[in-house]
Amino acid sequence: MSEETETPSEPWLARWGTTAQCLAVLGLSAVLTVIIEAMHLPAALLIGPMLAGIVAGTNGATVRISPHAFRGAQIIIGGLIAMSISVDIVEVFRTDGLLLLAVVVATLAASMALGWLISWWRILPGTTGVWGSAPGGSSAMVFMAQAFGADARLVAFMQYLRVIAVSLAAALIARLWIGTTGTAPEIEWFPPIDAVALGSTLAAGIAGAAVGRLLRLPSPYFLGATAACMIMHLGFDMPIQLPHWLLAISYAVVGWSIGLSFTSQILAHAARALPVLLVSILVLIAFCAGVAWLLVVQLGIDPLTAYLATSPGGLDSVAIIAAAAGSSVDLSFVMALQMARLIFILAFGPPVARLVGRSVKQ
Repeated sequence: MSEETETPSEPWLARWGTTAQCLAVLGLSAVLTVIIEAMHLPAALLIGPMLAGIVAGTNGATVRISPHAFRGAQIIIGGLIAMSISVDIVEVFRTDGLLLLAVVVATLAASMALGWLISWWRILPGTTGVWGSAPGGSSAMVFMAQAFGADARLVAFMQYLRVIAVSLAAALIARLWIGTTGTAPEIEWFPPIDAVALGSTLAAGIAGAAVGRLLRLPSPYFLGATAACMIMHLGFDMPIQLPHWLLAISYAVVGWSIGLSFTSQILAHAARALPVLLVSILVLIAFCAGVAWLLVVQLGIDPLTAYLATSPGGLDSVAIIAAAAGSSVDLSFVMALQMARLIFILAFGPPVARLVGRSVKQ
């Protein structure tokens, strides 16, 4: 009589159809969002769907956000940032350009040092730790890592794990700071629609995203839409309108896109290194918080503004949290530093990662 081999059970959500999976993700997102709202954390509409996506993805859900929906959400959030930014951002780049560069270089050096240690200690194979630690655009780092022979699954895991940790930490700190020094803005869910303002905002965002792709900008949909809407708003004094219900949908789409990237296979693949990866992420967050403290002490920048400006990615998540904090945050400074770091790291991150990777192999 032959002995039967035990096969691992299929994740419970994998046995559900697409419609049932979507309803499960929507329901869990609603519950978590209500709970997070009750805790008075900012960006609950981002964090709730993000956590729901993680639960669903790691339990076998196969549903994914359409790339078109994700690009549309980035365009909408780009319009939000443009609406919140004043001409002060130009002054920030003019007067604090060297400061922005110093903060960017310090963050890149710290992240590459952590990645080098992870690779040097053979916690992860090859240059995976270097690419996974780079605080740039997550998708771009995954693609480039794969092109240079690193384990793309582990790089994706490290990148999105950091985005989750940074988002939760930033939301918690923003909540603590708002709770003592200010108030979150009141929300009007269904304001009167100005068809011209809304239409011109969407048209500018879509056109900016198209130009961003042609120019091969990093995060072309987000940065292209932000730039185009800023030109429309600041250059031509045209109003930007984005109703809150549309923003809420965009926040949820971004959250689901991040959360559903986590699967049980990726978790199993990364289980052995998970404690070290969490420690490295916390160290990077702490380092950036230290840089923020220096900005507060030396330049008198608002602590919450400094913290959000130096948080190590992702750009869209931090932008949502900063916008949700309202008048408590200088959004112009936050976005100036975040954009400068993203562009710098995408430009210089790959050669630095290759250099560090070669030293690991020697």
